[in-house]
Amino acid sequence: MPSVDELARVSEDPLAVHAARAVIERAREQIRSGADPGDLRTALAAELASTRRPTLRRVINATGVIVHTNLGRAPLPAAALERMTDTARGYSNLEFDLAAGERGSRQDHVTMILGRLTGAESAIVVNNNAGAMLLALAALAEGREVLVSRGELIEIGDGFRIPDVLARSGAKLVEVGTTNRTRASDYERSVGPETALVLRVHQSNFRVVGFTELPPLADVAAVARAHALPLLDDLGSGALLDLSDEPTVRASLAGGADLVCFSGDKLLGGPQAGIVVGSAELIEKLRRHPLHRALRIDKLSLAALEGTLQLYLEPARALREVPVLRMLHEDAATVRVRAERLASATGGDVEETVARVGGGALPLAELQSFACAIEESLAAPLRGQDPPVVGIVRDGRLLLDCRTLADDELDDVAAAVSACR
Repeated sequence: MPSVDELARVSEDPLAVHAARAVIERAREQIRSGADPGDLRTALAAELASTRRPTLRRVINATGVIVHTNLGRAPLPAAALERMTDTARGYSNLEFDLAAGERGSRQDHVTMILGRLTGAESAIVVNNNAGAMLLALAALAEGREVLVSRGELIEIGDGFRIPDVLARSGAKLVEVGTTNRTRASDYERSVGPETALVLRVHQSNFRVVGFTELPPLADVAAVARAHALPLLDDLGSGALLDLSDEPTVRASLAGGADLVCFSGDKLLGGPQAGIVVGSAELIEKLRRHPLHRALRIDKLSLAALEGTLQLYLEPARALREVPVLRMLHEDAATVRVRAERLASATGGDVEETVARVGGGALPLAELQSFACAIEESLAAPLRGQDPPVVGIVRDGRLLLDCRTLADDELDDVAAAVSACR
């Protein structure tokens, strides 16, 4: 067994000593277990390549889940990428008012366009929707009570729970109604001298079916108005365009919500962000709260969000250029053609399947889709390609769902399959 220095000398890479130490330690473990460690110089080269390879990488999503949380949620539109690149290449007017020549606010870059798209008086953007809700609850209800339906106390990905956010904000949770049935009268009976806010939470990633009841937004808003209480409507995914079963932000505000919070990287199709729109007076309270600075959005996410929102000024353009919207609305025949092309290039079979929206949005929606079915044994090797390809294993086959594949990704997928055989 060579020394660390001896092995490291075969490479001029400044990381060679660190890599050699790891290779030799691994070789010793292999020898102790009775295995052959192989050529250590080859292992050193592989270790150096692995050390320098970025761990956060582009992945080709062939799962059929459009807003895939584990795969980074929404792919950004080209317009958003251009805005990010332009902003990042040098300095920017992030918090500088060019007209006045004095300090400005980063919120100014999206407030006007969000107002135009939603009908809101004002807006504020933070790093994600959990942060948006935390900020709103802390600014409007710290130390006081918040009314929320028991059927809306949801848990979403990675153990994130609405009651926990309420507790961290300093607000006190008051549950109204039951798990499956809540009426406006339940909110009415629960209002007390310490009530500061009425919270409505979109059920996001689940639906209660059967013997159920939830009051319309207008009825909850009427209770809140009767007691001069603000109503915060957490939409979660945040659709700006009509997407069937998903409430739009504009409709929520028109229906009586004083504030609406939603994500930037789900159905909106932009970067990770938490957006709050609504009453200018209430938004100002959020802006002045100390948590705002801790949760504020960074300049690159803000640039990407502005670039994405600008597409929505022309809905037809948004449907074409926002990848999430394009995948949601693409007709099944087009997806089938893509699957046939991939099957022809890989020797696979075309299989009809069902794609999902993902990200907690439209949990009951099923999108007709078509996949290229290949050998199940290729699932792991394809994840090791550059770029990695992630599909779905089902019934002994690996399905490469073509609803979440773009036309310009098919050659990469076909090359990856060829390399793995």
